Amino acid sequence: MKLSVIHAGLFKLDGGAMFGVVPKKLWSKLTPADENNMCTWAMRCLLIETGDRKILVDTGMGDKQDEKFRKHFEPHGPFTIEESLQKHGVSSYDITDVFLTHFHFDHVGGALKRDGNDIIPSYENATYWTNEKHHQWALNPNDRERASFLKENIEGLSNHKVLEYIDVRQDISWIKNIEVKFFYGHTEAMMAPIITLQNGQKIAYVADLLPSSYHIRMPYVMSYDIRPLETLKEKKEFLEYAVTNNIYVIFEHDPIYECGKVAKDEKERYFFSELKMLSDVL
Repeated sequence: MKLSVIHAGLFKLDGGAMFGVVPKKLWSKLTPADENNMCTWAMRCLLIETGDRKILVDTGMGDKQDEKFRKHFEPHGPFTIEESLQKHGVSSYDITDVFLTHFHFDHVGGALKRDGNDIIPSYENATYWTNEKHHQWALNPNDRERASFLKENIEGLSNHKVLEYIDVRQDISWIKNIEVKFFYGHTEAMMAPIITLQNGQKIAYVADLLPSSYHIRMPYVMSYDIRPLETLKEKKEFLEYAVTNNIYVIFEHDPIYECGKVAKDEKERYFFSELKMLSDVL
């Protein structure tokens, strides 16, 4: 099995929304905001090559949105997801599976692209994986999440009949050496692949449960989360699991670091004892 970080560019989100109840006086020491209170975040995807499968986990926001949308979120950076895949010797045609943690636009937008007046799957030979609970949730969005669930993303994948469901059972084995955990604080049934390497090392891609290394502290919960108290519970359970199992966590949105190892201090507080690039772990 081979793992590679795939960069889908940078974008901006409101700092207050990313840190919830935490005052700006505290979070701005971690990541500075611009004059509009926006902070820069990564869109960090993962390529898993195992056997004859090339699995892409999440797809960034893509480039099919209009100028008004792009002006607000300011996608930028010296790389695209296609260029990042090419650096690893992989083309969009080679992708066999696209694993979508959830359907918020910055995770699923790149799953589709414009072809003239049509919107079509970006990875034409791939099966796209979600679960029925989250899919139905996204098809009928609540007012809190409506702006994150873009109709063209959800219906685009549904209409092209490329979606397959993973059973919603905690710690289900999806394929060999990849199990799936489900989380309900950020959105309904967000999926996180837990990957076991040949040497036994576990790597977790937990999407927006821990979007960055800054979110290790318990109160640092995003305002985007639909059930923040559930996020607190899930976060604590996962961090304890990560400490017990010596797990490295990949950060989907951290602007600097790709992954970290969770540890606990003498006061039972969680922290990252290591912050690294994924290549340094493998």
